[in-house]
Amino acid sequence: MREIVFDTETTGLNALGGDRLIEIGCVEILNQIPTGRTFHAYLNPKRPVDPDAVRVHGLTDAFLADKPCFDALVDAFLDFVGDCPLVAHNAEFDRGFINMELGLCGKPVFAPHRFVDTLQLARRRHPNASNSLDALCARFGIDNSSRTKHGALLDAEILAELYIELLGGRQAAFALGAMEEAAAGAAAALHPIPARPRALAPRLTAEDFAAHAAYVDALGAKAIWARYRAPAEPERTADIA
Repeated sequence: MREIVFDTETTGLNALGGDRLIEIGCVEILNQIPTGRTFHAYLNPKRPVDPDAVRVHGLTDAFLADKPCFDALVDAFLDFVGDCPLVAHNAEFDRGFINMELGLCGKPVFAPHRFVDTLQLARRRHPNASNSLDALCARFGIDNSSRTKHGALLDAEILAELYIELLGGRQAAFALGAMEEAAAGAAAALHPIPARPRALAPRLTAEDFAAHAAYVDALGAKAIWARYRAPAEPERTADIA
């Protein structure tokens, strides 16, 4: 099943009060495995970014001034997400901004049932613990050291890993590995490698063994290699054609 894990950054917290999207990052996963396909864009909101928001994501008015508006990228965004489920952390917040921008462009909005909220999934699994992205990364051992500020694509990539963990994806991968090992064992039983009818003749000569013994003797009686004396000279056998 194809799903899109995404995150947004905004000018503020109120989609109905005039705040706008300024960044969107999407990660495609297929059957709970990231495919490497992403969609990412910075957006010109045509309004100032709240200073409190800048402290969170670091996206300033000057940086966004030459970026395209959402309506210039909306078709590319819709083509990427298609009709797949949309996975977000605190999805109601992101859905409000996405649907606001779609409405301003005259596009149909996304239905609530399309969204999967990883915050709700985490709260059901850990009802009495912090379930922020950073807390979940620490809980599942996911590296988020590059997350010095919020960023939509980076957060979406991290969230994709967390989402797979919340669904038990790592255990599923272990089970798949066990199935592959069993299949390999069955194949070996059906097609065994035939045993060599006669052992290969030794390649070491008597001179080789003597040279090794002399080298070990030169190391002294306390040398660890003295405990592992070379075996006796092998019996000479005829070469195998």
